[in-house]
Amino acid sequence: MTHLATQRISLDLTHVLYDPSSDTSLVLALVTLSPILLMPAYAVLAVYTRELTIINMWAGQLLSEGLNLVLKHTFKQERPVGSQLHLNGYGFPSSHSQYMGYFSAFLICHVYFRHRFASTGSIVLDQLFRIVVYLGLAAWCAIVAYSRLNLLYHTPHQVKWGLVIGLVLGVSHYVCTELLSAKFPDSVFGRIRFAIVNHPISVWLQLRDGWAVWEDGGREAEWKQWRTEWLKQHARLTGKKKT
Repeated sequence: MTHLATQRISLDLTHVLYDPSSDTSLVLALVTLSPILLMPAYAVLAVYTRELTIINMWAGQLLSEGLNLVLKHTFKQERPVGSQLHLNGYGFPSSHSQYMGYFSAFLICHVYFRHRFASTGSIVLDQLFRIVVYLGLAAWCAIVAYSRLNLLYHTPHQVKWGLVIGLVLGVSHYVCTELLSAKFPDSVFGRIRFAIVNHPISVWLQLRDGWAVWEDGGREAEWKQWRTEWLKQHARLTGKKKT
C-alpha cells in the first residue's frame, strides 16, 4: 500500500498551490482555473446553439492545446526552480497563457468584425460598451497570464511566448475560417464553409451559421419570436380565465 502511494502524482490540471498569507494569491489561484471552466462552456454552447462559429472556435482551441503539447515535448524546457516541487511536465510555452491568448484574440476579432450587440439608442453608449468588452477580454487574458508568474508556474519567457502563440493562432484561425469566408463567399474558404453547413450530417444535426444571416447571430430574432408567441399564449390564457 505504501508503494502504491509513492507512485501517485498530483493532477496539475486543477491542483493550484498559492500563498495562504496573500489574498491576491488566492484570487489569482481562482482566476488561473478559468481556462479549464471554459471547456464545458464551449460544450454547452455548441450543443445548445448548434452554431458553427462556436464549434469552430472550440475546434481551434483544441488545436491550440494540441500544438502546446507538441511544443512542450519538443523544447522540454523546465518550469521555474521554485515550482518544480509541486508540478509535473514542461513549462514552455505556458498552456494557460496560450489558451487565453487564443480565446481573447478570436473573440475580440469576432466582436469587432461581425457581431453587433443590441443598440441602446446612443452611438456613444454602444461604442463604449464595445470598448468595455474589448478591455474586459484583454484584462482577463492578462490576469490569467500574470497568475502563472505570480504562482511560480512559469517564467516570464514561457508566459510571453504562450501569449504570442495564442494570439497569433486566434487571429489567424478567425481570419481564415470566419472572416475570409464571410467577405469572399466564392473563395476556397467560403466554399468550404458552405459545404460544411450544407453537408447532410450538418443538416441532420441542425448546425447553423447564424452570423451569415444576422449581425447578432440571431439572438434578437429568436427573442422576438419567443415574445410574440409568449404574448399570444398569455392572451389565450387570460381570455380563458375571463370566460
